[in-house]
Parts: sequence; structure tokens; C-alpha cells
Amino acid sequence: MSWQLVIQLLFIAVFVGAIPIMYSAFKGNVNKLQNVVWVVLFFTFDLILFGAFTRLTDSGLGCPDWPGCYGHSNPILAMDHILDAQNQMPFGPVTVSKAWIEMLHRYFASGVGFLLTCLMGITWVKRVQFGSKVFYFSVGLFLLVCLQGAFGALTVTMKLQPIIVTMHLMLALSLIVGLTSLTEVIQKRDGLLKPQMYSVAIPLIMMFIVSVQIFLGAWVSTNYAVLACSGFPQCNGQWMPNMDFMNGFTWWRELGKTATGEYINLQALIAIHWTHRIGALIITLSMMLFLFFFHSLRRYGNAQWIIRAAYWEKYLCVILGIQLLSGLSNVVFQWPMIAALIHTGGAAALLIGLTKLTSLSLYPSSKQ
Repeated sequence: MSWQLVIQLLFIAVFVGAIPIMYSAFKGNVNKLQNVVWVVLFFTFDLILFGAFTRLTDSGLGCPDWPGCYGHSNPILAMDHILDAQNQMPFGPVTVSKAWIEMLHRYFASGVGFLLTCLMGITWVKRVQFGSKVFYFSVGLFLLVCLQGAFGALTVTMKLQPIIVTMHLMLALSLIVGLTSLTEVIQKRDGLLKPQMYSVAIPLIMMFIVSVQIFLGAWVSTNYAVLACSGFPQCNGQWMPNMDFMNGFTWWRELGKTATGEYINLQALIAIHWTHRIGALIITLSMMLFLFFFHSLRRYGNAQWIIRAAYWEKYLCVILGIQLLSGLSNVVFQWPMIAALIHTGGAAALLIGLTKLTSLSLYPSSKQ
């Protein structure tokens, strides 16, 4: 990897990341740290959607090396290599459109890295004003995006191995949770009321359950098992179809193959899909119980706290409904692109709402 390539990619990262920073400055919010964090959160959310688009269009290997494209910073300079690969395999992993999609995804990812670097710098310069907790939080987010970037590199170099791609997505969603939490950490809270211990544990348990279901959903997507079950509520006309859990949930293996190198069978893909369906039922029931529990916390809060709680409760109900409908449409309408993107975005949106409600359960206060 040449220094020229590194410099060019760094320049692109700064250019992409500077766009939301300049927008924030234009709106007069550049000195308001919380608004900057929301800009970074929005940009990260968009990156997750574009990552899903990259996966759904089979563009993950559009440029088979990393971080550049055939050693270049953009597909234009690598066009001869791309066209040669496309001519050999017109419907293969490398085409002009797939190369552009993959590189745009990398550009956006580097832009998020630049934004989080800026956020860390801002909180360090103003650590006296914002406090050391905010600075350490931003450092943690910077380290997290570096780890997420490393998994992005492994996604390419290890040829879309399912567990690597799944962890790449989970780390991106962890950034969403971390940035949402940071918006709450930044807020000044006076006169906090200490809630009962169970009010802290239950939201965290709900976050864990949702995270497991999202992991299963990512495992379905990265193994291309969305269409393994046709029909609903039955799977291929059966309530309990023949399934191969052993091969379906062997974590370390190549895409489309078993741990022994054989091609994965349909029963393994059915097991992956069916498990995610059962998880959707569990999540729906768990979310209903969680929202009922959270409603009971209102006796600890005041009017302003109740307004915020009611808003995020409604938000979660809407997002949960969207998730159920988009997930069902993936099966009924044979995985349309828009439904799959909505389903991925809904997973991130669920985590945002749960993070907010978790924070509210920790800090019922008049200053919320």
C-alpha cells in the first residue's frame, strides 16, 4: 500500500466528513456539542443503511482488495482492472457498478471515522467545560470505530465470511448505541431521583434480548437465508420443517459452506431463518412487557419526564410495527430491496429508542 493511496483516501475521508460538520456550522450549532453528536449519529445511521445496500446488491467484493480498489483510491483509476474482471465474469462479484457501491461505502465509513476523530478532539479541547466523562466516552467511540473499520477490512480480505460480516454490522450498531448514550451523558442533570434497582436491570435485559435478535437477523442476511422459508406463518408449508442447526449455527466457516468445506444445505439455511422468526415472536412479547413496565415508572418522574417517556414509548411501538411489517414483506414479496433496507434501519432505530428509555429509567429528572 503506497503513501500516495493513503493520502488520497485520507483526503476523501476529510472531505466526506467535513460535509456534515459544515452543515452544522452553517446552522449555528457548531459550538453545541450535543447537536454535533446528533449529526454524527445521523451520518452513522445512513452509513448502516448504505452498508445494507452494499450487501443486498452483492457489492461487498466490488473491489477485491482493501483499502483501495486494485491499489487505487477510486474506481476511475482502477477501471481497466474492473472492466477486465467484468468481461471475464459479467455477473461476478466485480463490476463497474459494484465497485462504485463498495468504494462509496468505504468513503462514507472513513467519513464517520473522521467525524468521531473530530468529536474526540472537541471534547479534549473543551474537557474542562464538558467534563472528563464526555471526553473518555468519545475516546471509547473512536476506538470502537477503529475496531469496526478493522472488521470492514476483514470483510473483504476474508471474502464475506458470515461471522465477520455479522460482527461488522453489530459494531456499527454499537456505535449507534454509544452515540445515543453520549447525547444523554452530555445533558446536565440536577436533582436526580434514584430509581429502584429493577428499573435499571429490566431495560438492560431488553437491550440484550433485542441485540441477540438483531444478531440473528444479521446472520440470516449474511448467509442469504431470507428466502429459505416461504410462506407465513408456516415455513415451506410446515410448522416444524426439517432443519440442520449444527451447520446453520457453525460460526467460523466460509460463505455458503460448512466448517468442513462442503456446500451448505438448505436445511441449515431453514434453521437460520426459522430461529429468527421465533426470535421475532419473543421480541414482540418482550417489548410489550417492557413498555408496560416502563409505563409504571411514571410515578417516579415529573411532568417533563413523563412527556419524554411517552414520546419514546410511542416511538418504539411504531418502530416495532415497522419491523414486523418489513420482516414479513421480505418473505411474502421475496425480499424486495426497500423492505430489506427498512428492516435494517428499523433495527438501528429500535436501539436508539431503547437507549433513550434506558437512560430515562436511570435518570428520572425535571431536567430531562
